Amino acid sequence: MYGTHGGFRKLKAYQVAELCYDYTCRFCDRYIPAKDRHFDQMVQAARSGYQNIGEGSEDSATSKKLEMNLTNVAKSSLGELERDYLKHLMRRKLCCWEKGEPAFEEARALRPETLEQAAAWVNLPGAQQSAEERAANLGAILAAQAHWLTERLLDRQAQDFETQGGFSERLYNARRK
Repeated sequence: MYGTHGGFRKLKAYQVAELCYDYTCRFCDRYIPAKDRHFDQMVQAARSGYQNIGEGSEDSATSKKLEMNLTNVAKSSLGELERDYLKHLMRRKLCCWEKGEPAFEEARALRPETLEQAAAWVNLPGAQQSAEERAANLGAILAAQAHWLTERLLDRQAQDFETQGGFSERLYNARRK
């Protein structure tokens, strides 16, 4: 089961999305001027990712449709965040890592559980890339992972809705009996 009503903190999608928010706040503080529109956009997209998963989970007791809508908003926000990290790399003329490249595969396999673990990897002594390049690429990878997990969560919610129905369907069946 993907989580009972309000059990969102146990969801891997929520955990990675929340890490994306913390990571994005740190990234923006370091690499994007506060007056730049991208600063607010990235922070808000990251915030929307984890907050909508949590809100949808809390609303699931009374509305599966609302839960799915909010999870979809989270998924879209995390996709937007990934694109913002990639755009940052392009704007700053930094290397955008591709699947199969050693740096990309290392970052994708990292799967940090804390902001400190992610920051330690970004600032690894002796790294061949700049900290900003490593930070932006890791941000894009974390956002992509959160997006993928949220997409799987949404698939599961749809599956559960098809098999169990939502609150309205359960009320209708109870009245019929």
